[in-house]
Amino acid sequence: MSAAGLTSTTALAAGTLWRREVVRFLREPSRVVSAAVTPLLFWGLLGAGFSGAFRMPGEAAGGTRFFDYFYPGILVLVLLFAAIFSTISLIEDRREGFLQGVLAAPVPRFAVVAGKVGGGATLAWMQAAPLLLLAPLAGVPWNGLATLRAAGVLALAAVELAAVGFAFAWRTSSVQGFHAVMNLLLMPLWLLSGAFFPPSAAPGWLAAVMRVNPLTYAVAAVRGALDAGGGNAAAGMPAFGLSATITAAIAGAAFLAALAVSRTGRVR
Repeated sequence: MSAAGLTSTTALAAGTLWRREVVRFLREPSRVVSAAVTPLLFWGLLGAGFSGAFRMPGEAAGGTRFFDYFYPGILVLVLLFAAIFSTISLIEDRREGFLQGVLAAPVPRFAVVAGKVGGGATLAWMQAAPLLLLAPLAGVPWNGLATLRAAGVLALAAVELAAVGFAFAWRTSSVQGFHAVMNLLLMPLWLLSGAFFPPSAAPGWLAAVMRVNPLTYAVAAVRGALDAGGGNAAAGMPAFGLSATITAAIAGAAFLAALAVSRTGRVR
């Protein structure tokens, strides 16, 4: 097969798998409603509840409210849940025999990974990006350019999380085992991402852990794009440019890791 033919086949296979993920999501009204309502409940209930218990530095003097500071973290939490839940379809596809049929087809493994990760990332982004319209409720003035920057960061973080979910789903034989691994790994990463409290307010050892946490830079990039919650400087987090660059690098590394797992790991 010529290089042009191989490229066309790869693009067609990846596009077909991507479209399948999106169509399956849109054909399930319960998933669509849940995607729209759940994030609002998280932000409204958790944000309001914690606002009464926690005080940000300088809040008493008119500084940033916890409800406002929490906003970028909620956006990343929505991405995390949506990306991980979408990659469960890989386990279902294996159980139903669909994945084995795809792997038997004459398409590169790259197309399979690109289609599944791309589909999962798209679904995650579709659920998180609309929440950017609620930024004024978090004390962030409406700014079209800032919103576009934040949407771009969310897309990078969605690829990162979908790729991580793909890699674990590829090596996991049951949905229950997948959930256990994801809860053990990803929830602590989110809790230590600067979503709840800034590194500047944490003990030295904990702040060091937060700075090596890949999700910290996704949250910092969203916060920097919107300049929400008092900005990154006051929170002891990297500026927008550095955070976005690191997030892009991590997303690329996560995709390559998922590709490597798909080529070397055994499909159970």
